[in-house]
Amino acid sequence: MNITRTIETIFRRFLPSPFAIAILLSVLTIILALVFTDTPKDENHFLAILSWWENGIWNNSLLVFAYQMMLILVLGHILVLSKPINKLIQLLTNLVNSTQSAVVLVSVSTMVVSFFNWGLGLIFGAIMARKVAEAAQTRGFAINYPLVGASGYVGFMIWHGGMSGSAPLKVAESGHLASLMAGVGDNSLAGQLPDVVSFSETIFSGFNLALFGIILVVVPMLLYFLGKKSTATTTNLPIYTGIHSEENQGKGAERIDRSPVFGIAFGIIILLAFFYQYYEALGRNIITPNMLNFFMFGLALLLHGSFNSFLNALDEAIRGAAGILIQFPLYFGIMGIMRDSGMIVQISDFFVSIANETTLPIYTFFSAGLVNIFVPSGGGQWAVQGPVVVESALKLGVPLPKAIMALAYGDQVTNMMQPFWALPLLGITKLKAKEILPYTLLAMILGSVVFLVGLLLV
Repeated sequence: MNITRTIETIFRRFLPSPFAIAILLSVLTIILALVFTDTPKDENHFLAILSWWENGIWNNSLLVFAYQMMLILVLGHILVLSKPINKLIQLLTNLVNSTQSAVVLVSVSTMVVSFFNWGLGLIFGAIMARKVAEAAQTRGFAINYPLVGASGYVGFMIWHGGMSGSAPLKVAESGHLASLMAGVGDNSLAGQLPDVVSFSETIFSGFNLALFGIILVVVPMLLYFLGKKSTATTTNLPIYTGIHSEENQGKGAERIDRSPVFGIAFGIIILLAFFYQYYEALGRNIITPNMLNFFMFGLALLLHGSFNSFLNALDEAIRGAAGILIQFPLYFGIMGIMRDSGMIVQISDFFVSIANETTLPIYTFFSAGLVNIFVPSGGGQWAVQGPVVVESALKLGVPLPKAIMALAYGDQVTNMMQPFWALPLLGITKLKAKEILPYTLLAMILGSVVFLVGLLLV
């Protein structure tokens, strides 16, 4: 498809690394603040902007947020590298006998897993696609492997509307909205901010679950149709073994690391502490990043069975978190400039001037999709765009849950044309971006229609 080749060429030739993009956006924000904001009294304008930037980079609450997002990715990756999850993947691949059955199984299972945790879903989908190809080789049937690989990535078009979505998770945290909007805009609007926006209003709301259910049906149907019309070929891949190897009992203190008794026991202790500490919050449909990470920490230890296996998986998983570690503070610096210079108010006033209660979620959806191309992290995007969305929604009387989910939908669906988060999948499957883009772009178009209609009807 010419359009997908064109998009891939544009991304490859003209889009630098995500780290370089974060730096360029920082410089652009500094220039825009110089041009469009007023000079503070008795201060050099440029130096004042640099001060706001530095204050934003080291914002304590946002640094906590960055660490929470890193843990969501790393712990999800660790979980999928456990032997029980790999055995589940192996059992599921036994059900595959054609491209059509493969794409339906891979896409449905990946989206369900991604709804729980995006880091888990990302790696689960990649390994699932790879194991399907290996099953096809072993049992002697041909498949359209790029289409199967694309099916393993479609979980990333529903993740931000799932239980590990950055924006819904953070607004469910007591005091987050007040902290996010501190010093932003009209002080009279601060009184309209709720302490929390619970999952019952966002992730577990009827409209979000309905949209997720529709996506869970129509996207596999699209992939099934494409699989029926496409040409299947044989693959030649070595067996993917992940991190697993035979373990001995070790000697001396090594026995503690390798013993299943200690690993499983500590995992159970963590899960007991989780349910004791958070059962009331769970009953009120409130889930925070700390709750999710604590649960996954205990579950990962339980499934790996030993500290040694857990740490081996950690070594593998931690590489994927490098971007969050170094890029998030740069986005926090951008937010610091936008907040302290008054740019957030200017942008929200612009949206208020051209939008109304009906159209603001639509503008939010498209702007979030555009921002996602340059800021591929949902957490980083919430830090930069979240204050604008909240400020605009308060001024126009748009329900906050709807505005937040509009941002989430726009962010997640354009992942199907943004290859940044596909890198782990491409590494595991040995596919190339240009091979899966034709199919993920079609999924993006279909998903966009579903989300836009949903936002208009709700």
